[in-house]
Amino acid sequence: MRVGDICTAVKGKVICGVDKLEQDVEFAFASDLMSDVLTVKSDNLLLITGLANLQTIRTAEMSDIACILFVRNKSVTSEMKQLAEESGIPLITCSITMFKAAGELYKAGLKPLF
Repeated sequence: MRVGDICTAVKGKVICGVDKLEQDVEFAFASDLMSDVLTVKSDNLLLITGLANLQTIRTAEMSDIACILFVRNKSVTSEMKQLAEESGIPLITCSITMFKAAGELYKAGLKPLF
């Protein structure tokens, strides 16, 4: 699934990484616990989270996350956006819950990590 397709499936808004809308993402992992994210090892991974802070971007950078989807209307700060742009990580926000976002993306063909 492409990053652009993820955005469409959850009726999201691309905050940064418009140049990466054609990038492929194969798996998704949903968590607000960054310690759990650090244990995940996979390429082409979407992180679905409601934790909107700089630590989320830093964790994604360390874990080679391909894209981050922020759920529940979480706001992305300018510092988060800047760090994500520097790291080449597209950021998407949406208004739906983590549960619904995961369900919609699964229905659209994105694979669960486990």
